[in-house]
Amino acid sequence: MTAGRLLVVDGERFEVTARSGSGQTYDYRWLSGPNPGYGFSSTVSFARSAHEDGQPRPVGREQLTDDDHVAQIRGFLAEIDPETGYLAEVD
Repeated sequence: MTAGRLLVVDGERFEVTARSGSGQTYDYRWLSGPNPGYGFSSTVSFARSAHEDGQPRPVGREQLTDDDHVAQIRGFLAEIDPETGYLAEVD
């Protein structure tokens, strides 16, 4: 893994780390959460198109922006059960 960086989202601290050698997989460790070591991982893919020479070329960007990471974290926090600090059970 590469060195992580700290993001604070809605008062919650997360360490965001890109996995080396795995494409676009990120690990999000919830540093300020009630359960040590808890967090989530996310893999993203970016569209590619064939170039004139038949080789795939990226369409647009290849890295997530801070806004992208914030959106991922907010989605995770929205699913947390406030009583347990873990993802809410689905009925």
